Amino acid sequence: MKIALVHDYLNEYGGAERVLEALAEMWPEAPIYTAFAVPGSTTVKAFAGKKIITSWFQSLPFYNKLYSPLRFLIPWIWGSFDFSGFDLIITSASWYITKGLGKKFNVAEICYCHTPPRWLYGYPTSVNLQKYWPVRVYAAVVGHFLRMYDFRQAQKVDIFAANSKNVAERIEKFYRRKSVVVYPPVEVISPSSVPPLKLRGGKGGDMGYYLIVSRLVGGKGIEMAVEAAKKYGFKLKIAGEFAGYNKFPIFNFLGRVNEEEKARLMTGAKGFLALAKDEDFGMTPVEAQMCGTPVIAFNGGGYRESVVDSKTGVLFDDYSVEGLGEAIKRFENLKLEIRNLKRHARKFSKENFKRQMIELTNAVSGRLNN
Repeated sequence: MKIALVHDYLNEYGGAERVLEALAEMWPEAPIYTAFAVPGSTTVKAFAGKKIITSWFQSLPFYNKLYSPLRFLIPWIWGSFDFSGFDLIITSASWYITKGLGKKFNVAEICYCHTPPRWLYGYPTSVNLQKYWPVRVYAAVVGHFLRMYDFRQAQKVDIFAANSKNVAERIEKFYRRKSVVVYPPVEVISPSSVPPLKLRGGKGGDMGYYLIVSRLVGGKGIEMAVEAAKKYGFKLKIAGEFAGYNKFPIFNFLGRVNEEEKARLMTGAKGFLALAKDEDFGMTPVEAQMCGTPVIAFNGGGYRESVVDSKTGVLFDDYSVEGLGEAIKRFENLKLEIRNLKRHARKFSKENFKRQMIELTNAVSGRLNN
C-alpha cells in the first residue's frame, strides 16, 4: 500500500513525536504531512531526511506563534491537502484535530489518537490561558464549532488506535467510537550500554535523588514537586526543555538532555516522579522502569496503566505537596524488585507497537481487497 503519515505539527519533541518516529521507521518512504514545521526545532532535526509536506499555514508571518490563536483555521489547513493516490493515511492526532482526512479521497485511514483535543473537552492544558476572560469567551465560541467539526471528522476514520485504555474511554465518550489500544513505543534501554551514575540506594556524592523528565510546561506537577523537595528535604533533579511556559522557579534544572544522558539519569535515580494530573498515557514512567527505577505517580489518567502500585512504584491520591511527601515516605519503606519493573515495562516496547500497527494496516488492507 502507498501510505502517507499525518501529524499535528513539527515543533517540540515529545511522546507524540516518538510515535511518529516509529511510524516513519516502519514506512520510510511515506511522506509526512503536517500543518507546519519550525526550522531548527528539535522535532524537525529528528526527522531530517524525511519528506515533509507543510500546509499553506507555514507561509503566514509568525505562524509558529499564531497557530493556537488562529485555531479556527484548522478545517481549512487540513482541507488544503490532497491525499489522492494513497491507499492509506495514518494520522497522529492530538490537539490539532488531525483526523478524518481520507474519506474525501476514498483513502482508508487509521487514526492513532494520543487524546481527543484536551482544550475542547475540559482537560487541563499546558498553558492555562483561559484564566483571562477574553480568552474564555473566544475559546467558548470557537470551541463550540470545532467540537462539532472534531466529531464529524472522527466519524470518517476507519480504525481508531488509542494510546491507552484511558484515551480509549475518551474516544468512546466523545466520538461514540470503539478503538484498539496500542501502547506507544518505548525503547528498551540495554543496561550494559548505560552504566549507572551510582549504586541505587548508596550514600555520598551525587546519590539518592528523585528525577523528573518532562517538557517544562504547566500541568505536569513540577511546581508541586519543587515545593515538596523544599519542604521534605529530598534531592530533586528536573530535565527537559521549556515549551512556551517559563513560570517555574529555578530549581536544579538540567535543561534538555540527550537520550543517553536521560537513561543515565533514570538509571541513577532513587525514584522517578510522574505528577501530571490527568496524563493521556505518559512514556517517561515506562522508560524509568525499563532502567530499573521505580515510579511515584499520581493515581490518575494513564499512570494507572503504566505503574503497578507497590510493585513497580507508588500511586497516590492526594494531589498536594503533602500528598506527594506521604507518597515518598511510603515509597522509601518499600522493597521493589528491579526485575519486576523491567518485566512490566517490556509490554510497552517498540516491537509490540510495530507488531500491532502492522496488524491494523493488514486489517485495512483486507477491507480494501474485499
